[in-house]
Amino acid sequence: MKVSELIEKAGFRAVTLPDADREIKGAYAGDLLSWVMGRAKADDAWITIMSNINVVAVASLADVACVVLAEDVELDEEIKQTALDREINIISSGMPIYETALEIGKFI
Repeated sequence: MKVSELIEKAGFRAVTLPDADREIKGAYAGDLLSWVMGRAKADDAWITIMSNINVVAVASLADVACVVLAEDVELDEEIKQTALDREINIISSGMPIYETALEIGKFI
C-alpha cells in the first residue's frame, strides 16, 4: 500500500509528504530510537510519539516508508523542513499508538 493510500483509508493527516507513492510493506511501533534503528525494517510505517529531530535521522537510517505520529503529536517547522529535505514522509494520527497500529494493520 502507498503512503498516500494509507492516509486516505485510515483518515490520517499528511505532515510532510515528499514521496506519497512510497510503498509500505510492514509496520513497527516504538519510541526508543536506538531500538527502532535496529529493528524497524525498510519500507515499514514507523509509529511513534517522539517529536524531536532525531526522528528524522532514525527514519532515514532505517529507510522507513513513513513516520506515523500518534496522538496528534506536532513537529516544529524546522523538523518538518529537515524531513522534506531528506524526503521523509511523516503523517499524523489522532489515535494512541495501539489503535494507530491496529488501524494500519487493517490495510497492510
